Amino acid sequence: MTRDVLPFRVGISMCLLGEKVRYDAGHKKDLFVTEVLGKYFEWVPVCPELDVGMGIPREPVRLIGSPSNPRMVGTESGTDWTSRMRDYAGQKVRSLAKANLSGYIFKSGSPSCGMERVRVYAKNDVPAKNGTGLFAEAVMREFSVLPVEEEGRLQDPGLRENFIERVFAYHRLRQLLQSPLTVKHLVEFHSAHKYLLLAHSPLHYRQLGQIVARAKRYSRSVLEKEYTPLFMEALRVKATVKKNVNVLQHIFGFLKDRLASKSKSDVLAIIEDYRRGLIPLVVPLTLLEHHVRMNDVAYIRNQVYLHPHPKEMMLRNHV
Repeated sequence: MTRDVLPFRVGISMCLLGEKVRYDAGHKKDLFVTEVLGKYFEWVPVCPELDVGMGIPREPVRLIGSPSNPRMVGTESGTDWTSRMRDYAGQKVRSLAKANLSGYIFKSGSPSCGMERVRVYAKNDVPAKNGTGLFAEAVMREFSVLPVEEEGRLQDPGLRENFIERVFAYHRLRQLLQSPLTVKHLVEFHSAHKYLLLAHSPLHYRQLGQIVARAKRYSRSVLEKEYTPLFMEALRVKATVKKNVNVLQHIFGFLKDRLASKSKSDVLAIIEDYRRGLIPLVVPLTLLEHHVRMNDVAYIRNQVYLHPHPKEMMLRNHV
């Protein structure tokens, strides 16, 4: 199976890196982005408002009209930037298609870069948080399976882990698809991701298994078209404590006949403590991985679930 080659490329709103490109000549530097994720990702920074010619500093813009088709206008002058922003976004996404992105982090609330809940002003000048930034909309439409998130939502430990897990998974999938794709390689990839998929969506895992089982009938393009969106859709489903416990117990099943009675009791007790919310996921995983390594259980040792992202990121350390 393909392995992570670091760093890899992730698009990002330029202001989040500390660049002074905002309307007030300020920035929105995010320390988690720069000091943690920056060790693993090569950033591809974009500032649509700067690129479209608004300048620094500049008049702020906002979205007005229909949330499904808003216009972008200056807050004081009423200058309409809609056509210029949409033209730019169309050109930029074509450029980004060549950048081999594995994910994208947007600036929340931005009329150009906000993913969701962007203010859209109606005729009565009362805003509703039901819009999407014009540039972000173009990116998400063009790259429908690309993992995307806003920096504000990355403060939530669960959302943060899910996004980064998807970025690494998408990168591995792209490595697979960029190599000579064979049925053997697809089977190896799918098998290695079994428990990661089960922790998110057993239903998707079964559906993906049906595609793999019929892989010999498909052309490469059909395989890619069928497997890729379903794989990424599966990982968008929230991994829960209940599903993680189920996976931990499956892994334990490979070990129970190899462990002494005391070791088995210890593992089951740790899994139960995790189920009760007393300890983070990293604790039972570390114990299980120790026994997997000591007993040389190759099938489990090769499971991505054990290390879906670098352990140094400590994403599974929250309760």
